[in-house]
Amino acid sequence: MALTKERKNEIIAEYRVHDTDTGSPEVQIAVLTAEINSLNDHVRVHKKDHHSYRGLMKMVGHRRNLLTYLRKKMFNVTANLLGV
Repeated sequence: MALTKERKNEIIAEYRVHDTDTGSPEVQIAVLTAEINSLNDHVRVHKKDHHSYRGLMKMVGHRRNLLTYLRKKMFNVTANLLGV
């Protein structure tokens, strides 16, 4: 199931850098992680849904790229985001 608007707004409010922030890497990673977890549950139940599995893999790759960017540019923020 996709993220509801309310849940997405909660995630954005938790990880945003300033009041109108919706596009910072931290927010994008948090929203992608929630979407990945939701889609992962779907793919576990519907093993033959290859279309959703491909979308899941694209999201995982996008999140990996954002994490790499964040790790290179702002290491201390990455450590806080990941809980290290």
